[in-house]
Amino acid sequence: MLEIVKRTTLGALLLALMPLAVWLSGWQWQPGEGNAVLRVLYWITQTVTRPWGILTSVLLIGWFLWCLRFQLRGAIGLALLLGAVILLGQQLKSIVKEHVQEPRPFVVWLERDYQVDNKDFYRLPRDGRSALVAEQLRDNHVVPAWLKAHWQFETGFAFPSGHTLFAASWALLGVGLLWPRRRYKTLALLMIWAVAVMGSRLVLGMHWPRDLLMATVMSWGMVTLACCAVQRFIGPLTVEPDEHREIDQRKPS
Repeated sequence: MLEIVKRTTLGALLLALMPLAVWLSGWQWQPGEGNAVLRVLYWITQTVTRPWGILTSVLLIGWFLWCLRFQLRGAIGLALLLGAVILLGQQLKSIVKEHVQEPRPFVVWLERDYQVDNKDFYRLPRDGRSALVAEQLRDNHVVPAWLKAHWQFETGFAFPSGHTLFAASWALLGVGLLWPRRRYKTLALLMIWAVAVMGSRLVLGMHWPRDLLMATVMSWGMVTLACCAVQRFIGPLTVEPDEHREIDQRKPS
């Protein structure tokens, strides 16, 4: 169990480096033109946004099952546990958001440049907020249309970041469960993807660095408990030395 805690803690610290550096640098978000980098980050954030996040989860659950190769009963338990971690994270995120009620960066920008009071904004129902964003930005030609549409879709509160919670949870699940199976390429891809998702939330005006940090801490807590549960109730995560050759002969990760 201690090894799991060490692994997930190291993974969480690595994920926290980027938002912590941005926070300490004093960087402030400003809306920019829709250049190629911004568009790529938008598509990265879409891998987590409904409904694509569901497909991402299904694919990752399938890959984790392939990598761990538990027996049928264990595989079913693992799939249910992985899904439960992601769903629980999103539920906890919603509870915290409603309690803290922190406005998103783009809403603060609307307040400053378009005199849209953020308290009045969040008193509106969801469809009312979307309509207000569309109305205020109708004549704005700096913000690309696809980003305006994303803002109209994402009108909730900021703290903590649900996208970060989703991506960080998957990355840390990889660290906790796949590291002992030597799936290093998978781990690297998951970590890079998670950091890219986190960065996209900053650049698209959806979150502050503290939102990402809190989401990382929340995902670390849930994933550490989940990985310990897998180790104790579903199956061992480590393999014997003579089993490594068989693992290396499986489909590359």
